[in-house]
Amino acid sequence: MSRADQLFIETCREILEHGTSDEGMEVRPRWEDGTPAHTLAVFGVTHRYDLGKEFPMMTLRNTYWKSAWDEISWIWQKKSNNIRDLKSHVWDAWADEEGTIGKAYGYQMGLPARYKDVTEEGIRKAFGGTPEEAKIRRDESGVYLLDQTDRVIYQLVNDPASRRILTNIYNIQDLSEMGLSPCAYSMTFVVTGNRLNAILNQRSQDMMTACAWNEIQYALITLALASAYGYEPGEFLHVIANCHIYDRHVSLIRHMIEQPQHEAPEVRINPEKKDFYDITASDILVGNYEYNPEKYRIPVAV
Repeated sequence: MSRADQLFIETCREILEHGTSDEGMEVRPRWEDGTPAHTLAVFGVTHRYDLGKEFPMMTLRNTYWKSAWDEISWIWQKKSNNIRDLKSHVWDAWADEEGTIGKAYGYQMGLPARYKDVTEEGIRKAFGGTPEEAKIRRDESGVYLLDQTDRVIYQLVNDPASRRILTNIYNIQDLSEMGLSPCAYSMTFVVTGNRLNAILNQRSQDMMTACAWNEIQYALITLALASAYGYEPGEFLHVIANCHIYDRHVSLIRHMIEQPQHEAPEVRINPEKKDFYDITASDILVGNYEYNPEKYRIPVAV
């Protein structure tokens, strides 16, 4: 059966049986009717997958992987914070009057930083063209400026032994200007042999709404980078600080974890795409995805 299903069920049972309630405490999230949205939660959960053996896609219910890719490519490829660049409406509740989520997610991925170790030769090797063609700028002192996605690509191509291949979008200086503080905030990549491994760090995880969604997204980022730059898919770890179930999701969770499980689908990336930025949903090849057809009306706390 799907490992994603098994880990989801194990975690949900742990929360339901041993989780701590925050009832009686002041909480930020509210339901649509204004009622405080309380949770049962456990601390410190890790889901571990070997992407070389199985992709972490849940079968207990349909996970809309094309929409999941649409959102994560909005962050990692487009580096956008404008909900008009999304096909789905997952961020509508957090958008401002201009349609942005403030200085969050894609905005942070697109912020340039100075890297003294970046060379023109390295840029050509990583991006297949001149700095100008790759839209890599220099500051007034001649140091190249790379955003977070470009930095990961540059290191994977030029310095795979580095222990500093990571992203971090939890920028404390900008938190007050974000529609929502990032939940999934950091990715760390480690190359072992010819395998690309990754760790997703997440401060807060709503199990019913987003766990399966987040794991698909960042596993796909790992697969896409591995495929584009000549690596085999390695291990993917999802590390969660506060792992919770909302009070109005408890009955839904209890029902869902008792549903039949299926084998994980086959997922791979079009091997002809050698540039991460060229990879689209049509390059994600999904086969034998069998899932339970029941649909759930899931209230979302904001």
